[in-house]
Amino acid sequence: MNRRLLTILLIAFVIAGFCAWLVYRLVGVRLAASRPMATTQVVAAAKDIPLGAVITKADLTTITIGGSAPKGTILKIDDAVGRGVISEIFQGEPILESRLAGIGSGGGLAPTIPQGMRACAVRVDEVVGVAGFVIPGSRVDVLVSGTPPGGNGSEGIETQTLLQNIQVLSAGQDIAKDNEGKPQQVQVVNLLVTPEQAETLSLVSNTLKIQLVLRNPLDTQIAKVPPTAMSNIFTSTAPAPAPKRTAGVAHKPAPKTYSITISNGSKTTESKFATPEGQH
Repeated sequence: MNRRLLTILLIAFVIAGFCAWLVYRLVGVRLAASRPMATTQVVAAAKDIPLGAVITKADLTTITIGGSAPKGTILKIDDAVGRGVISEIFQGEPILESRLAGIGSGGGLAPTIPQGMRACAVRVDEVVGVAGFVIPGSRVDVLVSGTPPGGNGSEGIETQTLLQNIQVLSAGQDIAKDNEGKPQQVQVVNLLVTPEQAETLSLVSNTLKIQLVLRNPLDTQIAKVPPTAMSNIFTSTAPAPAPKRTAGVAHKPAPKTYSITISNGSKTTESKFATPEGQH
């Protein structure tokens, strides 16, 4: 068998192998497409469910999704009924365990507080509440003003940044964020703080004036802000006192004198005497 025949046979085997692989791929794709896809039935929201609401059966429905259910998805309606919502759920969205409070926790503000944190109420007015723009979800700094121990009346008043980047849990009776961002006058704002920060806020709220300062939620930097005292704002403008003159030693003027020349033969002498005005 010559070399030319071997080359032709080798090329034929290669072409045949490629065609067989191509047919296998096409047939495999058609067979996979004809197979039914595995589906899973999960619990979803039948309507928008606001933060703090307690779920009822009327709020839920079931939907079918392709493949397996994501981790933490509620599969039975009874497992979600009666539980509080800690994060707003939208219509058609599958219900996840992480969006619901624990069984028996109920609804409202309490289930939205993470473990290890506290909700501390701060009484506000139009000024403290930043003209009504402190709403649930806002981030604020807490400033306190007052006279420190040992201060001297109004001249010793200082303002200090007590807490920074604190989340507002609720404003008045509202625990859900207003989509339009309209200002609203409230009497109490609940702040999400640690137990130590709650003690500090409770202490200063009885003795010092509290002011909330609104900040950008994306600005998480903690600034080092020194306290500001009243004496630093209203500095004295009185002219500096004139320098004291150093008392010098007074020099007495030299006394006035007159001279008398006495001639005695060839000898001449001169004597000097002080005038009466120069004598002391």
